[in-house]
Amino acid sequence: MAVSIDDRITNLNNRRKGLDRLGDLSFADRETVLAKSLTEEKWQKRQQGNKHTRYALGAMQPVGSEYTEITIDTAERVGKQLENRLAQITEFRLQGSVPLNVHIRGVSDVDLLVIDTCLFRYDPNGCLAHTYAPATRGRLDVLQELRRDCEAELKAAYPAVTVDCSGGKAVAMHGGSLPRPVDVVPSVWYNTADYQASSQEFDRGVVILDKHVPTDFENQPFLHIKKIDEADMVAGGGLKKAIRLVKNVKSDSDRAVVKKISSFDLASLMYHSNLNALSLGRFYELAVLAEVRRFLDWVYHHEVEARCLYTPDGSRVVLDTAEKFEAIRNMSYEIDELAKQIAKEQNLLVNDSEWNAMTKVLNETALPNP
Repeated sequence: MAVSIDDRITNLNNRRKGLDRLGDLSFADRETVLAKSLTEEKWQKRQQGNKHTRYALGAMQPVGSEYTEITIDTAERVGKQLENRLAQITEFRLQGSVPLNVHIRGVSDVDLLVIDTCLFRYDPNGCLAHTYAPATRGRLDVLQELRRDCEAELKAAYPAVTVDCSGGKAVAMHGGSLPRPVDVVPSVWYNTADYQASSQEFDRGVVILDKHVPTDFENQPFLHIKKIDEADMVAGGGLKKAIRLVKNVKSDSDRAVVKKISSFDLASLMYHSNLNALSLGRFYELAVLAEVRRFLDWVYHHEVEARCLYTPDGSRVVLDTAEKFEAIRNMSYEIDELAKQIAKEQNLLVNDSEWNAMTKVLNETALPNP
């Protein structure tokens, strides 16, 4: 890890408290974030003599609930404005790392799905497909109109906010009266075959516009959230800790190739780690790191099998490009070095060339938790 551990701890603190994104905030919101940042979090008071251990502990923790609540409230405010302004009948949902609670920033952007309900796509093989009436308008036309209207109404509603319409999938908003950045994503519903059978919203997908092509594509963000939530319960909270850990290590890495894999793909890959091993983290916190290291090492050495791992929603394989596999290979190096340094902090006599001995230290060290 070429980036020093002191710099990593500083970066981690800045991310968690929103200090890394002060430029995206108004003066008043900046002052609020700065005032909150003076309060130390619990992880910052632990393992004072063991910096690598302290970093790992902090990297696994959820962002403070007070920061997350503001993020969600901001998205809901934007949704309410659009609901009052748009001619279309729309529904609103959140997707991504914030509703899943694996975001790693105090000032985190949040995806707000704006869903036009005038039509939907459906799987023709579903049990209700024969009951659906044909749409009177083209799906792409509906999405393009919704995108244009969202852009116009957001600019009118938030004149002091930076409304960036250059993105293909989302209208990005930050600054002005918004205490948090919001990405507005125009979409329509997708009634999958599973949804037609279950009527459960987690089985329902959305169709999202990419205006640059233009084209649309299907996504199942609610099934992704449900699958990871369920796996995390089995892991006693360890899966989400593992996801936050690898996302923070990615953010702090100076290896450009590590940045080439998305947070969604990192979460999807960690979904396939050993949940029983992660559950040891309820008693031995560093066991989460031990399993992350083992799993990424397995991915590195079993490329053919690793390339067959699917996203939690079953839509595609996770490592579907050579670039992503190379990113994970380098992520494995980063995690190896972190695990090695922590094992040595916890046991000065450990042989740092013997992974079995270091793993034993990580899996069996009970850290004081004042």
